[in-house]
Amino acid sequence: MDRSRLNVGAYILKPYARTEQHIKDIADCGIDFMTCVDYDKKMLDLFNKYHIGAVVSGVVPGWWGGDGSNAGKLKDKNPLDAYAKAATKFQDHPAIWGIDIGDEPSALDFPHYGKVFNKVKELFPTNFPYLNLYPNYASVSQNTAEQTVNQLGTKTYQEHIAEYIKYVPADYLCYDFYLYSINVPLAYENLRIVSDACLGSGRSMWIVLQVNSNKKEKWISENELRFQAYTAMAFGAENIIWACYTAGWWDNNVLDEKGNKTQQYDKLRKINAEIHRLSEPYMKYRRVRTDFISFQGTKWLDGVKQGYLHSFSNGIISNLQSTDQTPLVVGSMTSRRGNGDNAFFVCAADDPYDEHPATHTLTFQAERRRISATGPQGPVQVKVGTDGKYSIDITSNQGILIEAAVY
Repeated sequence: MDRSRLNVGAYILKPYARTEQHIKDIADCGIDFMTCVDYDKKMLDLFNKYHIGAVVSGVVPGWWGGDGSNAGKLKDKNPLDAYAKAATKFQDHPAIWGIDIGDEPSALDFPHYGKVFNKVKELFPTNFPYLNLYPNYASVSQNTAEQTVNQLGTKTYQEHIAEYIKYVPADYLCYDFYLYSINVPLAYENLRIVSDACLGSGRSMWIVLQVNSNKKEKWISENELRFQAYTAMAFGAENIIWACYTAGWWDNNVLDEKGNKTQQYDKLRKINAEIHRLSEPYMKYRRVRTDFISFQGTKWLDGVKQGYLHSFSNGIISNLQSTDQTPLVVGSMTSRRGNGDNAFFVCAADDPYDEHPATHTLTFQAERRRISATGPQGPVQVKVGTDGKYSIDITSNQGILIEAAVY
């Protein structure tokens, strides 16, 4: 995996969708890698041909936290020698980027997962260990007396993430969040906790988002895909993974059960192309903080442990807001080269359920900076008024990267 770019992944590729045309369609959809696929030599050869990576399941002993009933049992069920034994049967392949070592473990298993992570790195030196975590709506210990199973293994989600940071020596943190089966405030709170933990520990944030539906009558729209991706990027996401490409769970996946494209294919192809256009300038920077602007009168921050500002200023740009006071999520970023350049990733967060899309105008001021902007379709026009105020048009759920370079 080329970690200098923002990679787009997807979950699940069933055997009925592994012809050469299917694999070519994955590449054409803008998907860089597939996760949770088994070791299939013919499929991997096609992945290699079309420059698609694979995170392979079934190579080492698997694990899923599930309802939490097996929490704390990883060490006994999957001792380290089981991973060493699995490695003796493994045949590497250039399309394999990662080895799946588990999904949604309890914090009670993080100490052993730390050892597993190091062992898998040692046994599979050309492949990274892939581990995905619960979202913040997994159950915690203070739930009702009737719900005695504790998925997280901690009293709070923040503690769960802190325990992962403490024990698992990964240089990334990956978690899943399916916003349209839950709600917007929980999504923001999850992003806040994980992105700040990544910032504090120097890790990359990876996120699994929703392209399918938990209700058959509900199809996730183009703009709902944008909202998920661009709010995540405002919090510094460096890998975006969509669930699910073929049948894995729920309904309305990108391909149906016969391997035919659904309406989600063209939507996802369009959004992935947008993400990739933004990726090159975006990955020149790393996130340092995220702010909510003009969320007054909304319920989008209910339960989020961070308030909103009426406008954004940080000494580099000032009075960033929209002329109609639409909600914005603004990620402040700094150059990875340390040359003093800064950037701001702005998502117009006014319409998460794609009910009333609109066009808005961002305005801000900046002194002694060279301002440019990139949107989903490429360079964006930046207007400068006679008063020196900058303005940029942005549509609902769109993400725009504003670069403020040093002269």
